[in-house]
Amino acid sequence: MTVASLTRVRSDADLDDVVAVLERDGAVIVEDFVDQETLAGLWTDLGPSLEVHDYSDNWYDGLRTRRVSSLFARTTRLTPVVAHRLYLGAARAIMQRPIPMWIGRSRQEMVPSIQISATQLVQIHKGQGKQPLHRDDALHLRSHPGPTSRVQLMLGMSEFTAANGGTQVIPGSHHWDDERPPTVEEAIPTEMPAGAGLIWLGGVYHGGGRNVTDTPRTGMTIAYDLGNLRQEENQYLAIPRERVLEYPEEVRRLLGYDRCPPGLGWLEMQDPYVVLEGAQRPALDELVDSR
Repeated sequence: MTVASLTRVRSDADLDDVVAVLERDGAVIVEDFVDQETLAGLWTDLGPSLEVHDYSDNWYDGLRTRRVSSLFARTTRLTPVVAHRLYLGAARAIMQRPIPMWIGRSRQEMVPSIQISATQLVQIHKGQGKQPLHRDDALHLRSHPGPTSRVQLMLGMSEFTAANGGTQVIPGSHHWDDERPPTVEEAIPTEMPAGAGLIWLGGVYHGGGRNVTDTPRTGMTIAYDLGNLRQEENQYLAIPRERVLEYPEEVRRLLGYDRCPPGLGWLEMQDPYVVLEGAQRPALDELVDSR
């Protein structure tokens, strides 16, 4: 049985309480996720890209829906979004859990890293129907139920309502196995003001809603995945190195310039972050040129 409505919290909510809600329901709304100044800046940087993009060319992505990706290449204002204490904090608490392993006779516990996977603006226009309900972590061909491998955000760039395409969510569906299909009758529309954020787990069935209004519904979605999985969006190709350097080290590492224990993602057996450090760059360039 699903819950009747999505739990709502403020940005100053206790992180442990939010993690508990996510593990129980699979989704939560943070009503004041970003302030109006941050929201306005994101619109300034990203809005023009939406205006020049055509609608998607397939039924799944939406024939009356505009989508823009490579968001970190288009703005330097995403730090307060991806580093939000409840979003990043919940992603770390839920996914960065110790994994025991034996190396010879030594029992060790390894804690995986997390990484930014997909980034996208999604603007649903009048006449767009409901997107099929789906699980985003299905991209990694994983079985359910099981440990969470994705924690995702939908930031309301505009107001979300039941009428304008607010994201449909089936709370609790991350507990289902892979044989149980989702139904639209079980889905709850996300209703929240601009600047609020919906956080949900990768195993939760969800999908874009139907827009029957005259006003587009715009959201920004960003996903965190475990560091040992391939990123959905290839951030190394999507973002020029110069733009990556405009973000703080924590965000650079979250974009994938990091090594996931016990040893995934290295470059010449080193932490890949060295490619962003000026002192190390020339030697690595010479190495690549010599191949």
